[in-house]
Amino acid sequence: MTEFDARVRRVRTDQWTAPTPCAEWTVHDLVNHLVHEQLWAPELLAGCTVDQVGDRFDGDQLGDDPVHSWVLAAAAAREAWISPTALLRTVHLSAGKAPAPEYGWQMTLDLAVHAWDLARAIGVDERLDPDLAGTVLDYVDGHTGELADSGLFDDPVPVADDVDPQGRLLALLGRAP
Repeated sequence: MTEFDARVRRVRTDQWTAPTPCAEWTVHDLVNHLVHEQLWAPELLAGCTVDQVGDRFDGDQLGDDPVHSWVLAAAAAREAWISPTALLRTVHLSAGKAPAPEYGWQMTLDLAVHAWDLARAIGVDERLDPDLAGTVLDYVDGHTGELADSGLFDDPVPVADDVDPQGRLLALLGRAP
């Protein structure tokens, strides 16, 4: 969340319509996607089902102040995640029930890769925290089949054997590091 947050705060007014590495998404669309995900977290961690949440977070969640919308959504999600029992829960995802830690990994993966996407789109430092990149890479390595079957990412991109963990992570998720 910190990596994505740092980049959102660097988006200039004239960059919200810029393209991103995510096909058909502008910077606005990318940030809206992550705001949407953060808004869902408190609901799902509180035990709500996908049907109970419904469409209340559909559409543009950024309004007139995209950065402020991100900050509020991220704060609400963070608050839900630091609840003493958050990781003991089962959450209802669109793919079915999952342990909260698995949901947390999915959200961490999305935040990390989209931090890179956003950095690339707005022309700022693309380097992720090396520990984060390595840890998320370990998660992805253990879930490559599921991720490929999800259709959420492009096919892996070949990279040299000596590429760093961030480069391997991005390549596995269909990005050219």
